[in-house]
Amino acid sequence: MTRRQTSAAASDRQAEAPSTSPAVPPADVLRQLAMLQQATTAELKQRWREMFGNNPPSFSRTYLQSRLAYRIQELAYGGLKPETVSRLEALGEKLDGGNVVLRRSRADDHPLPGTRLVREHKGVQHVVTVLPDGFEYQGRPYRSLSAIARAITGTRWNGWTFFGLNRQRGAA
Repeated sequence: MTRRQTSAAASDRQAEAPSTSPAVPPADVLRQLAMLQQATTAELKQRWREMFGNNPPSFSRTYLQSRLAYRIQELAYGGLKPETVSRLEALGEKLDGGNVVLRRSRADDHPLPGTRLVREHKGVQHVVTVLPDGFEYQGRPYRSLSAIARAITGTRWNGWTFFGLNRQRGAA
């Protein structure tokens, strides 16, 4: 992606934000964030419509809360600076050569190498490091998360489920 394409992509993202979004005074941010914690799911969905100008996705309540919290702060304090957007795009391009399809599939299918997965089981915290060709747990390499989950629990587990990664992998 060239600098011109990066600038165009940043402009497109800014254009995605609805112009009818309510302004949020910085002094009101904490109150609005606290209200998100107390809101019902129906109230969160209505707030989504107000803040984004479209229907909310059918994701969890936690997702709606976190995205609305970000949007409130974005409207109060401003979004990412163009330099930050450019830097993130450059890092993505360095990672995958600008191939957005590859970037999305990589993110959907497998955590990036270096990612640490943390799971508490029976009061003990277990940390797994993602490697380019597998996983590392307690200094030993493993080919699958299921093998690690079996080592931790003594029973057969789907490793993706055990570590909380069992969303629909590969779905765009």
